Amino acid sequence: MDFTVKDLKRGESGLVQKVNGQGAIRRRLFDMGITPGATITMRKAAPLGDPVEITVRGYQLSIRKSEANSVVVAKNEV
Repeated sequence: MDFTVKDLKRGESGLVQKVNGQGAIRRRLFDMGITPGATITMRKAAPLGDPVEITVRGYQLSIRKSEANSVVVAKNEV
């Protein structure tokens, strides 16, 4: 089963496996540093789940739930 950033719970992290999507959205995620091999940590989600706040490469970012759903991660086991 593939996990996405959207599936991470607060405080969990995962290693980016691939970024789905096409065109400008995919390019935008890559420009923000969300690339295969990067570690993403879920910081928090808005009350209705959109947007989500993540940490990637030492930066805090807010991304839409739809964007978070296109980033496939392997959960880091603690």
